[in-house]
Amino acid sequence: MPEAAKGLVERDLAEVLRKLLDRREILLVRGPRQAGKTTLLRMLESSVRKGRDCVFLNMELPDYRREFAKDPLAFADRFRKDRPPVMFLDEIQSCDGAGPGLKLIYDNRDVKMVVSGSSTMDLGQRVMPSLVGRAFPFELLTFGFGEFLRANDTGLARLFYNARSEVRGFVEGGGAPKEKPFQGELQKLLEEYLVLGGYPGAVLAGRRGEPELVLNSIRAIYLEKDISSIFRIRDSALFEDFARALAFAAPTVLNVSDVAGQLGLSHPTALEFLSILENTYIIALLRPYHRNLVTELRKARRICFLDGGLRNSLIGNFTCFARREDRGKLLENYVFRELRDAFGGWELKYWRTTGKAEVDFVLVRGETVVPVEVKLGGKPGRSFWSFCDAYRPRRALVVTLDRFGVERRGGTTVCHLPAVWL
Repeated sequence: MPEAAKGLVERDLAEVLRKLLDRREILLVRGPRQAGKTTLLRMLESSVRKGRDCVFLNMELPDYRREFAKDPLAFADRFRKDRPPVMFLDEIQSCDGAGPGLKLIYDNRDVKMVVSGSSTMDLGQRVMPSLVGRAFPFELLTFGFGEFLRANDTGLARLFYNARSEVRGFVEGGGAPKEKPFQGELQKLLEEYLVLGGYPGAVLAGRRGEPELVLNSIRAIYLEKDISSIFRIRDSALFEDFARALAFAAPTVLNVSDVAGQLGLSHPTALEFLSILENTYIIALLRPYHRNLVTELRKARRICFLDGGLRNSLIGNFTCFARREDRGKLLENYVFRELRDAFGGWELKYWRTTGKAEVDFVLVRGETVVPVEVKLGGKPGRSFWSFCDAYRPRRALVVTLDRFGVERRGGTTVCHLPAVWL
């Protein structure tokens, strides 16, 4: 039985937020629907309830939306008791005037607020501009691999996080990580994760044959109803066709005109659909890394999906990893997500030249660059070494399914790393 069946799964973000509960600033948790934001807020509420007054409010309820819009200060006063409360406001983007209302409460009441929202577009335009200097924004996505392990085997999860810490230390200039035990057990769980992804509802469905049903339900509700209705998309089927076309191609350098032409979409409509998918946490668009303005791409974005399970639901393929033809794409998309999670404070980009030489990912922080190549099997090709020769990074990663090793080339230390330790 998965560990998650015995209780709630601790999220990586939870401990970060707990340390900030005594600060004055609003904690704003953003992320896709069904990723566990409500559960996270409930867990935080439970952890502080013994020492402080707390109130949890679902701001999608019409009564709360109406009263908040009418008078935010009176709304806050309604839930204040003897001590300054912690207010957990779920799905705050549902409220008209959410940003100015939160600002008014923050400036005039001794209240700690932890709020959540599901659309970067709504939050960016309607909430965040009013909260500059008053809020700390965070993202909660679906389970990363470490959280997926925590839901299935807490012992393996501890090994994973220890290994990740070593990898980060290596990237930041420390010694090379060491090979770890139990790789076979982790590999089996990774192959499951690559197919089913990290939506908590699908993960918690466990081994009962339900994850695919849960994922298909999330896709249908999220794409066909939530997103289409919120953004007033006239043809929800065409929107899903666009998302499906991206899912088949990802991860790839995106040519919007090609996708639009295949579906009979106008270029402006395709760009609108792309923006909606990015702002609702379905996809991410990576910028190219470049220093040579002539030979290196400067504008074209690389598209990656933020959850492999949703991507597989879109293309209708839940075949086990070993029998799939798109194993390389699944592994590459996984590496993108894990790099995004593990290397906060670094920019994540890709590199490609006009001659089609390419490195899958490039970690950038200041003047430091670390190329990351993903190889299902075999060794990195000429493009990877061309990058190393041109930019002379001190560290580089080659992520594989199962190969481990360290080599030196010129001034670059290259770590070949099994994906389960990223």
